[in-house]
Amino acid sequence: MAAPTPPPENAIVRWIDSRLPIFGFVKHHLQDYPTPRNLNYLWNFGSIAGIMLVVMILTGVLLAMQYTAHVDLAFNSVERIMRDVNYGWLLRYLHMNGGSFFFAAVYLHLLRGMYYGSFKAPREILWWLGIIILLLMMATAFMGYVLPWGQMSYWAATVITNLLSAIPVVGNDIVTWLWGGFSVDNPTLNRFYALHYLLPFVIFAVVFVHLWALHTVKSNNPLGIEPKKQQDTIPFHPYYTVKDLFGFGMFFLVYLAVVFFAPNLLAEPDNYIPANSLVTPAHIVPEWYFLPYYAILRAVTINISIPFTGIVLIPAKLGGVIAMFGSILILFFLPWLDSSPIKSGRFRPIFKQLFVLFVVDCIVLGWVGANRPDEMLMMGPDMGIPYLMIGQVATLYYFGHFFVLLPLLARFEKPRPLPDSISAAASGQG
Repeated sequence: MAAPTPPPENAIVRWIDSRLPIFGFVKHHLQDYPTPRNLNYLWNFGSIAGIMLVVMILTGVLLAMQYTAHVDLAFNSVERIMRDVNYGWLLRYLHMNGGSFFFAAVYLHLLRGMYYGSFKAPREILWWLGIIILLLMMATAFMGYVLPWGQMSYWAATVITNLLSAIPVVGNDIVTWLWGGFSVDNPTLNRFYALHYLLPFVIFAVVFVHLWALHTVKSNNPLGIEPKKQQDTIPFHPYYTVKDLFGFGMFFLVYLAVVFFAPNLLAEPDNYIPANSLVTPAHIVPEWYFLPYYAILRAVTINISIPFTGIVLIPAKLGGVIAMFGSILILFFLPWLDSSPIKSGRFRPIFKQLFVLFVVDCIVLGWVGANRPDEMLMMGPDMGIPYLMIGQVATLYYFGHFFVLLPLLARFEKPRPLPDSISAAASGQG
C-alpha cells in the first residue's frame, strides 16, 4: 500500500489544504498514485484522448463566438471564420482535424483495452463509462458535421436522421422532434448547434467519473495481473508523466503536420458547396470514423419474415439500424461474452490471432463504407465482387467474433502460464 501523504511544507499551502484539500488531492492522484511499473506506450492514448478533449472544447468555444446558426448564414459564417477572423483558419482546422485525431486516440485506447482485458472484473463499470463516452462523442461529432451547412452536412443529416423513422411506433415522432418540423431546416440546425455545444461538457463530466473509477480499481497492465507488492508499482509522477509527455509530443507532431500541411486530407470536397435540398450528391459519405458502422448499416438488405406467411417481423431498414447500433452496444456485454479468467492477450495464443483478424475486419468495414454499395471490387477484366457482399461477410464476422468465437475461446483455449508478479516478470524471474 502507498504511504500516507505527508502534510505540505509551505504554510500557505497547508492553510488552503486544511480547508480545501486540492493540493493533497493532486499530490495523491497525480503524483503519488501507484501505477503498475510495466505500462507500455499504448497506455498513453487515454491521456492523449483527454488532452484532445480539452483542445476540442477550447477551439469549439472560440469558433462558436463567430459562427451563426442559421441556414441562410451558416455556410458564409464558416467562410468568414476562415478568411476574416484572425487565425480563424487555424482554429477551424484544429477543430475539424482534432475530431479525427480524437477518435483515432479513443479507438486505439479501446482496442488496447480489448486486447489486454481491461474490461474484465473489477473494471466493468470503468469499461461501460468508456463506451458511454464513445457514444457521446459520436453524437457530438455527427451534430458538428452538420454545422458548416455544406452539401454533405445537409444530406448526412437528412439520411441519418431519417433512419430513426424505422423504429416502430415512435420513430416518426423522434425524427420530427430532431428536425423541429417536417424536413431538415433551420430548427434542425439550431438544435444540432445547441447540442453540439452542450455535449462536450457532458463528455467532460463522464470523463471525470471515468477517471474516478480508474483510480478506484487501479490501472490494468500488459500482463493482466494485479499488483501484489509494493515493487509492482511506481509513482505516476515523474515516471509516467514523462512517458505521457513523449507520447503527446509524437501524437501532436502528426496532428499539427496534418493541420498545417494537409488540413483537408480527411475532408469531403462536397462539403465546400453550400447545402442545396434539390441536388443530391452522387455518394453520401460520413466521416472516416463512422465508415465501419455505415457499412454494417448497409449490409442488411433483406426483411426478416415468418416463413411461408409473408409477415415481416423486421424490415431491412430497421434491421440495418439495429445492426449499426448493436455493433457498439455489444461492447457493453464484452465482460461476459469473453469470460476467460486470463485478461491479457499475451497469454492467449488463439485469442491473439483472432484479435488481429478482428482489427483487419474493422478496417475492411471502413473501406467498404467508403465505397458505393452498387460498385464492385474488380478481380479481373470480367470478374468482380460487389462491395455490398464484402460488407455483409465482414459484418457477419464482426458479430460472430463477439457472439461465437469469444465464448468458445473462453471454454476451450489453453492459455500460457502467468508470471508470479509484475516485478518478477520485469526482472526476468517470473
